[in-house]
Amino acid sequence: MMSAFQAFVVNKTETEFTVGVQTISMDDLPEGDVVVRVHYSSVNYKDGLASIPDGKIVKTYPFVPGIDLAGIVVSSNDARFREGDEVIATGYEIGVTHFGGYSEYARLHGDWLVPLPKGLTLKEAMAIGTAGFTAALSIHRLEEHGLTPERGPVLVTGATGGVGSLAVSMLAKRGYTVEASTGKTAEHDYLRALGAKEVLTREDVTAERIRPLDKQRWAAAVDPVGGRTLATVLSRIRYGGAVAVSGLTGGVDVPTTVHPFILRGVSLLGIDSVYCPMELRLRIWERLAGDLKPDLERIAHEIALHELPQALERILRGELRGRTVVRLG
Repeated sequence: MMSAFQAFVVNKTETEFTVGVQTISMDDLPEGDVVVRVHYSSVNYKDGLASIPDGKIVKTYPFVPGIDLAGIVVSSNDARFREGDEVIATGYEIGVTHFGGYSEYARLHGDWLVPLPKGLTLKEAMAIGTAGFTAALSIHRLEEHGLTPERGPVLVTGATGGVGSLAVSMLAKRGYTVEASTGKTAEHDYLRALGAKEVLTREDVTAERIRPLDKQRWAAAVDPVGGRTLATVLSRIRYGGAVAVSGLTGGVDVPTTVHPFILRGVSLLGIDSVYCPMELRLRIWERLAGDLKPDLERIAHEIALHELPQALERILRGELRGRTVVRLG
């Protein structure tokens, strides 16, 4: 175990905000009972917010962002983990109040760790990360609600983003007819390659005038967008269908009515990956290594730690496609 190592650190004082790769030590890491040599992390929208002074994610400085990490245990005071174990950590307060994955070493609580499932490498786990976990949890909840491929087409909004890209691939693999919406006209071929049968524009799923009920179209939807898009989609879900919502890139206000819920029996399923119970978390990761394992070769690309600033800027501008894996080990 190295006494000094590299980490991506953000710091804020009364006069300046700094961000970049620095050398830190074990003494700088927060409390925890398991030390992990981090091999990979990933880039998420929340990480982008943590890298700017007014992102409202980080509460105390200096801080190491990165809400995802995968690596190998190097020391443990938790009987469930021992040196050499391959583990994943996503959610909880990692990268928000507790130093995250943009560091060659992380000290974490054992309650936050998931053993790497058979069928996944550490790199693949971070190509999936929180975004893929959220997509899989969305599909899992929709299927618990009764969704099957025979029920009809499934819409994925924000389809070129992390959650969206992975959801398109997972649903197509499961045999669903997938319709994907995006504001990026240049990415239609990408979405079709992931398995989308039809690609819609952002305007197709975000009506200027939202009707209480519109023509029934989709059996279900995976929506990481929210806002007016969610309101439009709810009005077009088929009788008894559901929408799994996990994001707010389209805004927090949803200008809808009770009509889809009381006249068509539509359900709105809230998806939270941060505090998902461990029993369900383990089940979802097993599915991610099995029947829900997406086409990661098409979706993910890799960068080094020093390339993070540019990637974080790009995700905030909505310019990243799919998933960006950060190599640390």
